[in-house]
Amino acid sequence: RLRQIHLMIKINQFSLPRTYKYFQILKMIEFLKKPYINEKTTGILFPLFKKWFFSKFNEFSEPQKYAIYDIHCRNNILISSPTGSGKTLCAFGAILNELIDLSEKNKLEDKVYCVYISPLKALSRDISKNLKEPLEEIEKIAGRKLNLRVGIRTGDTTAAEKAGMLKNPPHVLITTPESLSILLSTKKFIKNLKNVEWCIIDEVHSVAENKRGVHLSLSLERLQRYSPGMCRIGLSATVSPLEDIAKFLVGEERNCKVVDVQYIKQLDLKVLSAVKDLINTDYNEISKKTYELLDELIQQHKTTLIFTNTRSATEKVVHHLKTKFPKNYYEMGENPPETISSLIGAHHGSLSKKIRLDLEDNLKKGKLKTVVCSTSLELGIDIGYIDLVILLGSPKSVARALQRQGRSGHQLHATTKGRIVVLDRDDLVECSVLLKSALEKKIDKLQIPNNCLDVLAQQIIGMALEEVWNIEEMLSVIKKSYCYRNLDKKDFMEVISYLAGEFVSLEDRNIYAKIWYDKESGNIGKRGKMTRVIYMTNIGTIPDQTGVKVKVKNFEIGSIDENFLEKLKPGDVFVLGGETYTFNFARGMVAQVNPSPGKKPTIPSWYSEMLPLSFDLAMNIQKFRMLMEEKFESKMKKTDITDFLKGYLYVDDNAAEAIFNYFYEQFNFIGIPSSKKIIIEHYIDENDEKYAVFHTLFGRRVNDALSRGLAFAISRVQHKDVMIGISDNGFYVKYEKKVQILPLFKMLKSEKFRKVLEAALEKTEILKRRFRYCAGRSLMILRQYKGRIKRVGRQQVSSMILMSAVKRISNDFPILKEARREVLEDLMDVENAISVLKMIEDGKIEINEINTMIPSPFALNLVTQGYADLYKMEDKHEFLKRMHQMVLAKIELKKRKDGN
Repeated sequence: RLRQIHLMIKINQFSLPRTYKYFQILKMIEFLKKPYINEKTTGILFPLFKKWFFSKFNEFSEPQKYAIYDIHCRNNILISSPTGSGKTLCAFGAILNELIDLSEKNKLEDKVYCVYISPLKALSRDISKNLKEPLEEIEKIAGRKLNLRVGIRTGDTTAAEKAGMLKNPPHVLITTPESLSILLSTKKFIKNLKNVEWCIIDEVHSVAENKRGVHLSLSLERLQRYSPGMCRIGLSATVSPLEDIAKFLVGEERNCKVVDVQYIKQLDLKVLSAVKDLINTDYNEISKKTYELLDELIQQHKTTLIFTNTRSATEKVVHHLKTKFPKNYYEMGENPPETISSLIGAHHGSLSKKIRLDLEDNLKKGKLKTVVCSTSLELGIDIGYIDLVILLGSPKSVARALQRQGRSGHQLHATTKGRIVVLDRDDLVECSVLLKSALEKKIDKLQIPNNCLDVLAQQIIGMALEEVWNIEEMLSVIKKSYCYRNLDKKDFMEVISYLAGEFVSLEDRNIYAKIWYDKESGNIGKRGKMTRVIYMTNIGTIPDQTGVKVKVKNFEIGSIDENFLEKLKPGDVFVLGGETYTFNFARGMVAQVNPSPGKKPTIPSWYSEMLPLSFDLAMNIQKFRMLMEEKFESKMKKTDITDFLKGYLYVDDNAAEAIFNYFYEQFNFIGIPSSKKIIIEHYIDENDEKYAVFHTLFGRRVNDALSRGLAFAISRVQHKDVMIGISDNGFYVKYEKKVQILPLFKMLKSEKFRKVLEAALEKTEILKRRFRYCAGRSLMILRQYKGRIKRVGRQQVSSMILMSAVKRISNDFPILKEARREVLEDLMDVENAISVLKMIEDGKIEINEINTMIPSPFALNLVTQGYADLYKMEDKHEFLKRMHQMVLAKIELKKRKDGN
């Protein structure tokens, strides 16, 4: 890249200032190549802290060798290392070392020296405990009190505790992103945040990819303005690209050192299948063998953590373990049956806070044998020693797999032990490629949202509460955030106009000015006495959600999750209470449907819970598909291909045999789609319904964008409605009358695709819901006002009326514009969808159309995904077995014809 820039300078295609800036950016992010020598790190430790440290630890951990000295020198630093490698003590070690020395010299001031920001309240409690215990031990060694205060400020902090912090501010303040923003707008507390010396952002990767991170990035810029010399410290698990996370951490045009020590822990990872043949074995046998495998793995280990991908699966596994798990698994002998259920627990977001906290405490104390969870224990809450992590099904991302499996072997030199149990052939291929990528440290790239105008509006109100700002200075501070480095001034001024009440028609909807803006002086300040109360009670980025009532006219038949509703389009069929219904429309929190007995579901009930496959992992699977097709085309022997599979994917004999058979059948049926070839498979089912299956393994977010664009093109050009089914591996279009699928798909041009999608989204549920979320974040719609909480249903009704009002003002009203951006970039992946279309236009991806009588092996799971809601799983599996037998028969017939 540098050589390329040098050449461009020579031929005058790059201006010197731009080139200089690029070189400066390269200098700003510095990867540390080797650790400091122990003597250098030890040399900065004061006697009391040094005595305590080496009474607890024999030596520095790897991250500590790299980072303690730089933190002491106030260098911004990002530390990426596995769970249990000592990175938290690495961050706090240098800080405690200095604070203890100040305490010994009676130089501690009544102010905040260090702000620790945690994405979870539970993590905040952990850190407080893990700080107070070392301080007590150090005080014991010193023989006196150090008077070093540690305080927690979250949404759970009581009024009395808040008042106590004003009188005696903590030297180490532990807080969350939302509470930090409140503190920055609290006049009485802000003086304690002047000249903060360190700011630690824990689990920085978990916030960087969402709007909480965007919100936090602006709060950090506000904090840095009060503390110009503040050192930022980021703690992260496995993530990529680290350069982007470092830039997110420190903002624009600041230096940051990066410590990447992912290699320090040994990995013991395997993909397991309970049966040799995942397609021809009876479903009941697969289920029985899978639970037997789980039971066997659990009994072989002291404490096991099992991750599922949905809450319903979590409950199902826990129910099995509590009712059928062997009772004599402890080394100390048999346990009475009544104690078994208390040794096994479930952990997910739908459970009460008390149940979750009790379970976490019991896990730390070693009282639990097994815990099953969905995603709730992924982050670094201290849950004690786990010696095995089981992933039930694909986690859909290499980074997420390593994060989950990193919960095992929490000690520094312990081996991370994880097992991925696969449930079908697509799962087997996906998890095998994922495992290869994990072992080879090929981590999927994290996407950081940019220029979120709803978060910007909320933070501008917070800034106006602090003081009177000059508009240019405000914009300068905002643009120092990595998330707003490219903010267009026009968008910024549109947000200012909305907040200053320049759109008078919005007052009819009770939306009033929250700031004043003097255009002559260029100054901005808060307006009205209630603005502070409104801001403090409505702050944050996580929207309120609730269940949506489902009705046939006025008769209520049940409820669905709001996330599920936003995936529905008019005409979609889903299952509720064992019956099928067609979605018509939604008003507020009520969905109107029609009974549709006999119709196949197009959207499975678990769709909104499933994690999407990352684009990078999808492309790795595509690369593997291409390699397999090359081997079949070269007529390589089966033994040579299975040997290749065992070496390339690190799989055993059974897995290699299963993968070979799966790809052999697909190759001989219609060929293998890959990163260079999309196959459109046309077939007609037993009900005479026509399907066009697109084999586009780009992940569900890209497929959602491509399929919506195609459906919109069909409705506009041919005036026909079609049904769509989406998965990570592709999508299908179901239609009754003749539709020109390929010509319409080729009409989707990369340069106009974003506009096409925006038009396709205009009247959808997903845009209506996301507008409500954005309106809530920008304080257009208030969740709380004068002590009253506005129900989600009322919020949604208000947002629909408000959406019509802002469209009359401008179709590019900033909050409406942000709602569209959120759908296209955060929920979908419009950029990678555009890249796919560009590769098709450039001839880098060819498209083949094939007519079949039955779905190909790769299409089976996609076209039958709705069956899981309509039929029992064993019936769906029997259907798949019958289809598979028909595929084999057709392949055999084809081989005979070719032989003739």
